[in-house]
Amino acid sequence: MAASELYTKFARVWIPDPEEVWKSAELLKDYKPGDQVLLLHLEEGKDLEYRLDPKTKELPHLRNPDILVGENDLTALSYLHEPAVLHNLRVRFIDSKLIYTYCGIVLVAINPYEQLPIYGEDIINAYSGQNMGDMDPHIFAVAEEAYKQMARDERNQSIIVSGESGAGKTVSAKYAMRYFATVSGSASEANVEEKVLASNPIMESIGNAKTTRNDNSSRFGKYIEIGFDKRYRIIGANMRTYLLEKSRVVFQAEEERNYHIFYQLCASAKLPEFKMLRLGNADNFHYTKQGGSPVIEGVDDAKEMAHTRQACTLLGISESYQMGIFQILAGILHLGNVGFASRDSDSCTIPPKHEPLIVFCDLMGVDYEEMCHWLCHRKLATATETYIKPISKLQATNARDALAKHIYAKLFNWIVDHVNQALHSAVKQHSFIGVLDIYGFETFEINSFEQFCINYANEKLQQQFNMHVFKLEQEEYMKEQIPWTLIDFYDNQPCINLIESKLGILDLLDEECKMPKGTDDTWAQKLYNTHLNKCALFEKPRLSNKAFIIQHFADKVEYQCEGFLEKNKDTVFEEQIKVLKSSKFKMLPELFQDDEKAISPTSASSSGRTPLTRTPLKPTKGRPGQTAKEHKKTVGHQFRNSLHLLMETLNATTPHYVRCIKPNDFKFPFTFDEKRAVQQLRACGVLETIRISAAGFPSRWTYQEFFSRYRVLMKQKDVLGDRKQTCKNVLEKLILDKDKYQFGKTKIFFRAGQVAYLEKLRADKLRAACIRIQKTIRGWLLRKKYLRMRRAAITVQRYVRGYQARCYATFLRRTKAATTIQKSWRMYVVRRRYKIKRAATIVLQSYLRGYLARNRYFKILREHKAVIIQKWIRGWLAHTRYKRTMHAIIYLQCCFRRMMAKRELKKLKIEARSVERYKKLHIGMENKIMQLQRKVDEQNKDYKCLMEKLTNLEGIYNSETEKLRNDVERLQLSEEEAKTATARVLSLQEEIAKLRKDLEQTRSEKKSIEERADRYKQETEELMSNLKEENTLLKQEKETLNHLIVEQAKEMTETMEKKLVEETKQLELDLNDERLRYQNLLNEFSRLEERYDDLKEELTLMVNVPKPGHRRTDSTHSSNESEYTFSSEIIETEDFPPRTEEPTEKKVPLDMSLFLKLQKRVTELEQEKQLMQDELDRKEEQVLRNKAKEEERPQIRGAELEYESLKRQELESENKKLKNELNELRKALSEKSAPEVTAPGAPAYRVLMEQLTSISEELDVRKEEVLILRSQLVSQKEAIQPKDDKNTMTDSTILLEDVQKMKDKGEIAQAYIGLKETNRLLESQLQSQKRSHENEAEALRGEIQSLKEENNRQQQLLAQNLQLPPEARIEASLQHEITRLTNENLDLMEQLEKQDKTVRKLKKQLKVFAKKIGELEVGQMENISPGQMIDEPIRPVNIPRKEKDFQGMLEYKKEDEQKLVKNLILELKPRGVAVNLIPGLPAYILFMCVRHADYLNDDQKVRSLLTSTINSIKKVLKKRGDDFETVSFWLSNTCRFLHCLKQYSGEEGFMKHNTSRQNEHCLTNFDLAEYRQVLSDLAIQIYQQLVRVLENILQPMIVSGMLEHETIQGVSGVKPTGLRKRTSSIADEGTYTLDSILRQLNSFHSVMCQHGMDPELIKQVVKQMFYIVGAITLNNLLLRKDMCSWSKGMQIRYNVSQLEEWLRDKNLMNSGAKETLEPLIQAAQLLQVKKKTDDDAEAICSMCNALTTAQIVKVLNLYTPVNEFEERVSVSFIRTIQMRLRDRKDSPQLLMDAKHIFPVTFPFNPSSLALETIQIPASLGLGFIARV
Repeated sequence: MAASELYTKFARVWIPDPEEVWKSAELLKDYKPGDQVLLLHLEEGKDLEYRLDPKTKELPHLRNPDILVGENDLTALSYLHEPAVLHNLRVRFIDSKLIYTYCGIVLVAINPYEQLPIYGEDIINAYSGQNMGDMDPHIFAVAEEAYKQMARDERNQSIIVSGESGAGKTVSAKYAMRYFATVSGSASEANVEEKVLASNPIMESIGNAKTTRNDNSSRFGKYIEIGFDKRYRIIGANMRTYLLEKSRVVFQAEEERNYHIFYQLCASAKLPEFKMLRLGNADNFHYTKQGGSPVIEGVDDAKEMAHTRQACTLLGISESYQMGIFQILAGILHLGNVGFASRDSDSCTIPPKHEPLIVFCDLMGVDYEEMCHWLCHRKLATATETYIKPISKLQATNARDALAKHIYAKLFNWIVDHVNQALHSAVKQHSFIGVLDIYGFETFEINSFEQFCINYANEKLQQQFNMHVFKLEQEEYMKEQIPWTLIDFYDNQPCINLIESKLGILDLLDEECKMPKGTDDTWAQKLYNTHLNKCALFEKPRLSNKAFIIQHFADKVEYQCEGFLEKNKDTVFEEQIKVLKSSKFKMLPELFQDDEKAISPTSASSSGRTPLTRTPLKPTKGRPGQTAKEHKKTVGHQFRNSLHLLMETLNATTPHYVRCIKPNDFKFPFTFDEKRAVQQLRACGVLETIRISAAGFPSRWTYQEFFSRYRVLMKQKDVLGDRKQTCKNVLEKLILDKDKYQFGKTKIFFRAGQVAYLEKLRADKLRAACIRIQKTIRGWLLRKKYLRMRRAAITVQRYVRGYQARCYATFLRRTKAATTIQKSWRMYVVRRRYKIKRAATIVLQSYLRGYLARNRYFKILREHKAVIIQKWIRGWLAHTRYKRTMHAIIYLQCCFRRMMAKRELKKLKIEARSVERYKKLHIGMENKIMQLQRKVDEQNKDYKCLMEKLTNLEGIYNSETEKLRNDVERLQLSEEEAKTATARVLSLQEEIAKLRKDLEQTRSEKKSIEERADRYKQETEELMSNLKEENTLLKQEKETLNHLIVEQAKEMTETMEKKLVEETKQLELDLNDERLRYQNLLNEFSRLEERYDDLKEELTLMVNVPKPGHRRTDSTHSSNESEYTFSSEIIETEDFPPRTEEPTEKKVPLDMSLFLKLQKRVTELEQEKQLMQDELDRKEEQVLRNKAKEEERPQIRGAELEYESLKRQELESENKKLKNELNELRKALSEKSAPEVTAPGAPAYRVLMEQLTSISEELDVRKEEVLILRSQLVSQKEAIQPKDDKNTMTDSTILLEDVQKMKDKGEIAQAYIGLKETNRLLESQLQSQKRSHENEAEALRGEIQSLKEENNRQQQLLAQNLQLPPEARIEASLQHEITRLTNENLDLMEQLEKQDKTVRKLKKQLKVFAKKIGELEVGQMENISPGQMIDEPIRPVNIPRKEKDFQGMLEYKKEDEQKLVKNLILELKPRGVAVNLIPGLPAYILFMCVRHADYLNDDQKVRSLLTSTINSIKKVLKKRGDDFETVSFWLSNTCRFLHCLKQYSGEEGFMKHNTSRQNEHCLTNFDLAEYRQVLSDLAIQIYQQLVRVLENILQPMIVSGMLEHETIQGVSGVKPTGLRKRTSSIADEGTYTLDSILRQLNSFHSVMCQHGMDPELIKQVVKQMFYIVGAITLNNLLLRKDMCSWSKGMQIRYNVSQLEEWLRDKNLMNSGAKETLEPLIQAAQLLQVKKKTDDDAEAICSMCNALTTAQIVKVLNLYTPVNEFEERVSVSFIRTIQMRLRDRKDSPQLLMDAKHIFPVTFPFNPSSLALETIQIPASLGLGFIARV
């Protein structure tokens, strides 16, 4: 393919960058061949001219399409190069928070520097059994692949974990071992997997240290072989170590620490047991303070010390050995503080009584003077003489440090050896998985011997890795029959030859070490002379003659020669070692035992393990012919040999690679430094893997996947029936260069970049299709819009024109109307003006005339009536004044009373606020309102009286006016007469004027009276209105109060209802939890029971071991001891003597089995003690009985006394024997107990010793009781006197004579037999009494325990109440009292129910007895006399009717019980005979048999039948427990049997739905409630077994059917995959689909319905099935990045809808099964919803209420676009989701618990089937039972 086709405009490329290593850019124009410059646009927005290299003309690397970014496997990338790998890792690490990525066969693990929740038990279970490519990359996937290949291929496996310091190698290896320990389990009871995991804290404490790059850096390499047996269970482990960094013991760089164990010791120095070590702060010791950083942030060294000690104890390192280890380590610290003083340049001395040296010698148990001497001197041996030479201060300091390093190295090897001993198993190892945790490639500013060895080891591992990758590629090509072309890859064999070949670097180093005067400089010169200019990989620095450079596979490294010879020799003065070997401290010489051996490190032990760190327990003497050379192997030689052995082991196994990457040097969480990452990727071989893959055909597709993905590039005519031929034809057209692809048998192989080209073609085709679709749709939309606008315009025009016409018509009408109106209005105005003028003239005339007439009238009136008016006015004025005074007084009284009333009203209002007086106030207010109403009425009456008076005054005034008018007329008549009396007239005028004034005054007074009346009326009305308002306010207050009361009542009712509902829900939840716990306990019990049965069967299959160690020592000893007890006694008698014979040798600590034996022995001693106590009690009772029978049988009495004397002797001997055994047990416990179990002070040890002490005291008490009994018997013998006066001998003499006579006559045997039978009878009675006593004691203990719990609960409640405030305390006390009363009420109700049951039972028994008595009376009446029988008519017995009228019972003989159980249960096959039976027929038959036994009142028969039935059902389920039909059949029958026992129990609650005939069939004699509970437990166990069978059947189908299979074809496109092929989503013949799941569900449902299972139980089973489907599907979705896409969400929702449709078809929608799928539905919706804005985040938070926060974030992180048109979820959006969900309180667990089983209930379901109608088919073979 031409470059011009790929490097087009907008193509994205990678260009080098000094800061970011690689930077992304985009082409601004097409590239043409010959161009020297590329125009690029950077992501920052800048434009750049990128010049090509004129020599190579190499174009920049192309960038992969966005849909390929973030892939699980780097080999899935189309363009395989360094920038693509780096970018993919960065995107996964930073954006998706994914730390694991596949790179072909390599797992790349990036250290997140943060604790992630991806290593829990649920994650382990999710990865267990899965294919490696099916799940997201994980260390567990690699471990599972290794475990699976070991089991499948029967080949040993290795997991190689490498990386530089701080990359997380140790943690990865630890998680891999944890996975093996969890998945495989152990084959014994010794918990080997716990021991394997416990080795980690020990090795970390002694082999890990803080460095500048890592707080917990492993300073040694280790290879752990985890051994498995034939069933692939862990049986043991073995560890090899490599190249411990001993120099760290004596020197640490800045900001670094020594090994953790030293700081742990210093942190624990204050512990009592560490006082003798005389330690202190770490800053006080030279060996721990050089780094200046003694504390690691977040690490508590004291706690870590406790963990280390616990791990040592678990691995069997005793307390004494632990203290020895700590003693040696403390000695090393004190040795580092030993100082030297120079005497001269060639000698030195130690100050006298030097404290650090004294402490060192005391701890090591060596002589101070001797050690002081040899620290300052050395011995030189020549051929003839030996010299002692002083050494300088520098040499002494180096010798001291060398000694400290040597001691620590020996101690390290000793600990590793003992760890291996603890992990070693006696069982033969079938296979193993090795975990190699070894240092990665290292390069520092100064590189020395350690870095040289590390890089040498990495060269060997890289060569092995390259060969393995090359081999896998070749195998893949051969398998697919692809033409093989040699792939050129980097071979580092020349570099390895440079190091390890003859005359190589190591060889020359060893040779120089042998030279007497060899130095680092002479060795460097030899290297230059040998390899410089002869080997291309060896160089010499320009400015140094003491260094050399080696070109390694990862980088060039410059090594400084200084120190190479000294570190390679690893010399330590022999005299110092001899001083240590002569130590009184026994453990110290053990460390140096291997110095005396002469075994080369190249030789391997018998188990194939290196002896580098594995020291045998006993030293072997060397051969005489061995030379001294073999004693002085150099470190380099040893390392080379151990490395060769390691490579042999790895080559003999199948390797799996884990490459750990350190993302940054500052330990920042989720921070990615591209420079550091690229360095490590180059060093660890990841890029080499990419290069090898890219050199061949890295992209591989199956034909079906290729067809599904690139179907859009094909035309219809290109699609043939043969997919393979179709793909070939299409590829020949698309890619013209045939070298770019190859066709294999099942796959198409593409070279690098071809998939990206195909993706580009596909995207272009889809883009063109999208453009065409958009063009057509947009044209159609615009035409629709145009037509719609045209129709709208026409409509608008029509309406506008009509509106305009209507407006013009209206204008014309208005114009005409206006003219008419103007005409009429003008006429009207003129006419109205005329009329007004005319009317005004007339009015003026009338008013003027009237005025003149009135003036005349008033003139006459004033003159004539002035006097009369004055008279009446004055009287009226006096009366008015009086009335006004009275009114004022009354008004003052009213004001004062109103003031008092207001005060009273205020008080009443205050009182009216309380609800209690509301009613009184209401009544008082009504009375007041009535009074006020009455007052208003009275005032109205007064007002009416005043009005009447005013009316009378007006009448009087009118009458006077008439009189005055008459007088005026009379005066007019006598006008002429009045002319004469002008003076009189004038006086009268004056009087009239006065009267007028009085009249005006009267009028004014009248007005004032009227005004006052109006004011009074207004005040009255205001008062009425105020009263009315107050009344309305009071009514409103009353209504509001009533409303508030009603609302409060409603609220209280609603609150109580809510509380009741919540409490009900809580009680239901508590009940379900309790039921779940109970059913889990039943499950565990059934599992243990099965385990017990299996062990029992295995025990029966084993050869019976004779029991020579058992002997009966007492005639009263229990005869029914178990064989296990006998065998344990034999083991103890065989094991204990050898341990007591070797007290001086090393004591082997006892394991848990010995502890269990001791516990069992203690139990047996307690049983024997109880037997002795019962025997003594029986003897006392026997003595009392014999006292009463003394006189009747004196001879027998004598024999019994003799027998009792023999018994006393036996009891004494038994007491002595038990006491001796107790002493032996105590001694064995104190000397030989396992430290982890029976160490002094341990809880188990104290409990055991307390039990033994109490037993010893009890035995002493019994001994005293025996002595008392003996004295009593002796006194009784002396008190017995013969009745015959002639015989004066004592009782003992008579008894001896009787015994002698019995011996003479041979009757002693018969007497012994009689006594023996009596003994057995008494013993059986004693055992029954003992059982009853134990039951009573157990009941009393239970009551005491319940009382204790109640007391504790009361105390806790009291303490809680005291902490509460007073109001809450009162409420809590009331709540507590209510709860207590409720509990007491429930207890009383339970007691009442029990009493009712007892009464009903007694009534039934009474009826039975009455019936029997009636039958007896009838029999007696029949036997009175024959005449009476003849006279009276005999009641006929209808025998044929009894044969036909069956009672619903089945009779069988006792000996046929086993046959019944065998035919009905054990040999009944659900698929065969049981198919055509009535559902539940075996249950009905068994119940009818129980009914007959109940009818016979045979409790033994009932008990035997029920027990046999239950045990037989268990046997059937154990034998055929993996068959769904069998389990379903017996679950249905067990439930039916349980329902029958309830239905016919006679209890009223179960008899409601019975017919009268069924009520007659109820049980009459026995209450089987306890057996109902047993059957319920059995049904629960069967249900749980049914669920397990369902899960085992469904689990392989779920992931394939629900996730991987494309139910809607063509929706989800297949993305390119890498080497780790995921499961294909295309349905093949062997894959499961959704139809497979639905068919299986139909099968389950039909089988359960066929077996007659209860509908409610079927609903529960379906709910459990759907929960399993939903949980497994969601868990796999959360662990598979390739499944989190929009199209997959659509597939899941469609699949869920199909499951819901199945539920609707089966009428199971109300079973709760749909709700169990809610998390899966929400996860599918989450994949499909929009994920951009804040509104989208809010919608997601409200929608996904069934998912946890961790699950939501995980789905968003895993969301992967399948097509380039989709977009990834931004990091900011995920953070927004996290912020919104931070207050949600949900489980932090990521995965759902797929093993969770809902608690099952068995609702009562009575049967309408009549028992008497049931027929037994002959096919069951039950002819021996008869219907009754």
